[in-house]
Amino acid sequence: MLNSELQKKIVGKEILKDSPLFEEIHYAKHENEQLIMKLNAQYYPNKEVLALLEEITGKTIDSSVKISQPFYSDFGKHITFGKEIFINQNVTFVDLGGITIEDQVLIGPGSRLVTVNHLVSPKNRRGIKVEPIHIKQNAWLGANVTVLPGVTIGENSIVAADSTVTKDVPDNVIVAGSPAKVVRKIEEEKRT
Repeated sequence: MLNSELQKKIVGKEILKDSPLFEEIHYAKHENEQLIMKLNAQYYPNKEVLALLEEITGKTIDSSVKISQPFYSDFGKHITFGKEIFINQNVTFVDLGGITIEDQVLIGPGSRLVTVNHLVSPKNRRGIKVEPIHIKQNAWLGANVTVLPGVTIGENSIVAADSTVTKDVPDNVIVAGSPAKVVRKIEEEKRT
């Protein structure tokens, strides 16, 4: 099955632990874990990192993307990279719900983008619900940032280090805290 088909079947839906869809997800996840372990088992030049990530994602990745090792993903097939992206070390993508990273995005070390959440109901707690994350062009996530399911980070916006983003961030702002809140607007400096 194509992963885009799987993504259409799961986004926004409650997936219970005993469902066939839950088993299908975990089978695909298991296959990917071997490739992620290979990626992080030794040092690779960036060209080889991108080649391994192309195998993991099933998509072409532009040579301008720079990813520091180690890089973690639980699923891998639902990641889309733009161009001129820099991802620092120890970043984790929990991407079952889909993660889109547009051009010129910077992601600081230790950051986590998480598209999966467990269900609130105690009897269904082992079930999951997924929502995509979208990081728009030229956004910058500082060190140790957490972005939760369903969040969009606006164009040119900055998420301060150690922040937890629980809702959409507008374009051209700086957010900070847990939960992250707008602390100021970004205005282009005038040149004289």
